[in-house]
Amino acid sequence: MIPYPIWRCGGIDTRSVSITVYHAKQCDPKKCSTLKLKRHNLVCVVHRIRELPQGAVILNPFTPKAFSPADQKRLKQRGLAALDCSWVHAKEVCAISAHWTPRCLPYLVAANPVNYGVPTKLSTVEALSAALFIAGFREQAETLLSKFKWGPQFIALNEELLEGYAQAKDSTEVVKCYKKSTLAKVAPHNGNYKTSSTVSHYICSLITVYC
Repeated sequence: MIPYPIWRCGGIDTRSVSITVYHAKQCDPKKCSTLKLKRHNLVCVVHRIRELPQGAVILNPFTPKAFSPADQKRLKQRGLAALDCSWVHAKEVCAISAHWTPRCLPYLVAANPVNYGVPTKLSTVEALSAALFIAGFREQAETLLSKFKWGPQFIALNEELLEGYAQAKDSTEVVKCYKKSTLAKVAPHNGNYKTSSTVSHYICSLITVYC
């Protein structure tokens, strides 16, 4: 557990990544992982798209480029952003991408109670933690997950993939890492994807933008 606040609106610890989540108020507040993180002062929640930090790395399930350790520097300088809204609204939001740096998470398996064991159906806290882990901020990722009883299981389920992604140099190597993983041998695919810095939606986590 990190003994200092990771994020508080108005101030950020220099040893951690600033996290901002756009919340559209479209989910059950009692089940929303974003709002729970807010209560623990671990993320800053905004209700207007324009309030997301300019230049931040935004987890965008519709962009072709995979998130990788190469994004670490921008995370430190500009922060990490995510969306908590419906899919329809998310497409509208992601269409306004000029202000941010969009990245799609690579293949991962959900540990949240609603979609346990289902590939790509991550909750917001899982998506944020995955990005932090891959970029080298494992302690901060574990802190976010520790606020949920099932949280630590997310890393346990995806340890091989997360460790591999975290050792990759860039998006291209993230794709190669997935293709070499044991999960890739059993995951369904059409064989049409290529090893490049752009990633087909088949191997990208279409992160859930709900709770």
